[in-house]
Amino acid sequence: MGRSWEDLLVWKKAHELVLSVYENISNFPKDEKYGLISQIKRCSISIPANIVEGHSKNSNKEFLRFLYISRGSLEELKYYFLLAKDLSFITENKYNFFYEKLTEIGFLLNQLIKSLTSNTSTTSITSNTSTTFTTSKKESYNGKCF
Repeated sequence: MGRSWEDLLVWKKAHELVLSVYENISNFPKDEKYGLISQIKRCSISIPANIVEGHSKNSNKEFLRFLYISRGSLEELKYYFLLAKDLSFITENKYNFFYEKLTEIGFLLNQLIKSLTSNTSTTSITSNTSTTFTTSKKESYNGKCF
C-alpha cells in the first residue's frame, strides 16, 4: 500500500471531524446521551476508523470495502446533523459547518475510491497540498485529490 494511513489527507480531515464532533455535541440535551449523541459519536468515529482498518488490509479490494463503509457512515452522519438542526440541538451555522466538512471528506473519499478502482497506487494519496476544498468548485489538491 505504501505510506501510512496517517499520511492520507482524507483520514486527517476525518480525524479533525471527530474532534469537532466531540467538542460540539456537549450542548445536546442530556437525555440524548444514549440516543442521538451516541449515534453521532459512533458514525463520526467510524469514518476515520474504517479508513485505518481498510488501509491495513493487503489488497485494494479490501481497502475499497472499508472505504465504502466509511462513506456510508459519513452519509448517515449527514442525516444526524440535519436531525439535530431540525430539533434545535445545533444552530444553522453549526449545521452548515459540519455539512461543509462532511462534503469535503465525502469528496476526498470518492476520489480515493475512484483512484483505487482505476488501479492507481495509494502511495500518491498523501496530504501534500496547499489548495483547499470548496463546495462551489472542486479543486484538485495539486493533483492529489485525497
